Amino acid sequence: MSDYVRIFDTSLRDGEQAPGASMTSAEKLEVARALARLGVDVIEAGFPAASPDDLAAVQAIAAEVGQVAVVGRPQKEPPVICGLARCTRKDIEAAWQGVKGAQRPRIHTFLATSDIHLEHKLRMSRVEMLARAVEMVAFAKSLCADIEFSPEDAGRSDPLFLYQVLEAVIKAGATTLNIPDTVGYTMPDEYGALIAGIIEHTPGAKNVIISVHCHDDLGLAVANSLAGLRAGARQAEVTINGIGERAGNAALEEVVMAIRTRGEKFGLATGIDATQLCRTSKLVAHNTSYPLPPNKAIVGANAFAHESGIHQDGMIKNAQTYEIMRPEDVGAVQTTLVLGKHSGRAAFSKRLAELGYALEGDALLKAFNEFKKLADRKKAVHDADLIALASDERATVPELWALENLQVVCGTTSVPTATVRLRDPAGKIHNYAASGTGPVDAAYKAIDAIVNLPVTLLEFGINGVTEGIDALAEASVRVRHEDQRSSHGHGADTDIVVASAKAYIASLNQVLSRQATSRAQHPQQTPTVSIHSP
Repeated sequence: MSDYVRIFDTSLRDGEQAPGASMTSAEKLEVARALARLGVDVIEAGFPAASPDDLAAVQAIAAEVGQVAVVGRPQKEPPVICGLARCTRKDIEAAWQGVKGAQRPRIHTFLATSDIHLEHKLRMSRVEMLARAVEMVAFAKSLCADIEFSPEDAGRSDPLFLYQVLEAVIKAGATTLNIPDTVGYTMPDEYGALIAGIIEHTPGAKNVIISVHCHDDLGLAVANSLAGLRAGARQAEVTINGIGERAGNAALEEVVMAIRTRGEKFGLATGIDATQLCRTSKLVAHNTSYPLPPNKAIVGANAFAHESGIHQDGMIKNAQTYEIMRPEDVGAVQTTLVLGKHSGRAAFSKRLAELGYALEGDALLKAFNEFKKLADRKKAVHDADLIALASDERATVPELWALENLQVVCGTTSVPTATVRLRDPAGKIHNYAASGTGPVDAAYKAIDAIVNLPVTLLEFGINGVTEGIDALAEASVRVRHEDQRSSHGHGADTDIVVASAKAYIASLNQVLSRQATSRAQHPQQTPTVSIHSP
């Protein structure tokens, strides 16, 4: 349809390239399921040539999410599963190995067209670039029917050369032309004119899909994307929460809700189930350890909050005075009290499933037991509490080390001291006490002494999940191992020190799990980390 905009989500590829936002294969599969339920048309599942783990993640997504229609998905057919590749045979072959198990596979290949990239990065002439692009698009077409080509840094490219390249790759078999503003350099009027010029001056452009892909270096990614769509593009490449390299990408939720809220301006439509936006946003924020700013458009905690008396008065009289969309339109409905200490496991499981967290077996039992403990301590258990508990108990990383007990002593006149009891992967109990600058520092030092895993703490954050003095706290921790790779962990508890300890242990478990996988793949290359009992 001429008014239909395909939503191409690249959270699992471009979004994951944000520093420290890497996800495990299990976390990527979980996000892919959520994206399918959200109704995205294309999921760029990864960069298969980047690593064996990325290839495995793309294959798993293709085999599950890309094979059959996902339950709860607005569309009847499964999403297109896409893999990114540089213009090399090796990359393209890897991309095909990653996506070929999908019902609707796509290979996305790219090569820069701007003179600054050609001269300083690729060391190629325009003639060489054109020849390489045509050759590799043709090779990709021999493997896969659906081919997308991106002229990297199109926003700073010579338009006449760009038309020439795009005409050639269309003839070679490209079915989608993606026009990246790779460094977020263009203004909305410039980017809109670029898209309009491509459609008007590139032979064959009207027979393929033109796509927009904008970065947010100047805060204009969404504005540029919308300008490109108004100029005739019919695919938008976006990420959940706008995550991505440097300042990020155009945010899916902002592009979608702009099109929907200002329908008379755009005359366009998407297949997105907007009621899933907040849920998917929270999942991506959790799995990438990129917390949302409260003032984030559409999905931030303050997006539908009103403190000013003038605003509150207007809201009481008519919500449209200060809200251009309803909270429930984007899934931001708040439930005051869902469950209590007398609720059973069936009701607990049902409500979690309604919130998008289908726990089973031991994970459900463990989360339910934590819910019972929480319900005994809190007067009201909110949906946000349940989501935090479910997120804390999802077994995306094996629980190798587990917190059995934690006791801290601290105050204005005492030295902060923590006594930690951990259970190791073999089931043995280890105890250690340490002092630090505060209770969390002391707990982390005690954990380090037991686990004996050399890591550097990069980020530590803690947030109250709900309001009130009895609020559940969710801690987020990111560490870097000596292999220079970062890992993240989460923990939830009404005690912020316990939540912090859980998050730290989860991050260490992720490092150990990655080491175990590496040892299995390369038994001679990866040293064994010994368990140290002080």
